[in-house]
Amino acid sequence: MPRWLWFMPLGALMVVLAAWGFRLGWIAATITETDVIDAYTVRYLETQGPEARPTDCSAQPGQDAAVWIVVSCVTRSAERIDYPVDRMGRLLHLSPSAVPPEAPQT
Repeated sequence: MPRWLWFMPLGALMVVLAAWGFRLGWIAATITETDVIDAYTVRYLETQGPEARPTDCSAQPGQDAAVWIVVSCVTRSAERIDYPVDRMGRLLHLSPSAVPPEAPQT
């Protein structure tokens, strides 16, 4: 068996890792806050049924280094559902909260 055939798996692995790195970089460079807010608002609307409205949701910056944005939606029964999202647009954990929403600050 020729010696160069031993390097084929290593070369294939390097190509796969390079493509994966490019994909992750592309996502991080092109995803916007609006994309994230819209996606998790749609998710909220799908899970809460016909009485849910897009205006039930708002977003704020994350307080943790791992959390980029927190999309918060308040149901008609005053239950708050937080969607903490990382920089890649992934949901970190879903934590419904029974804490009533704060009054808007003006």
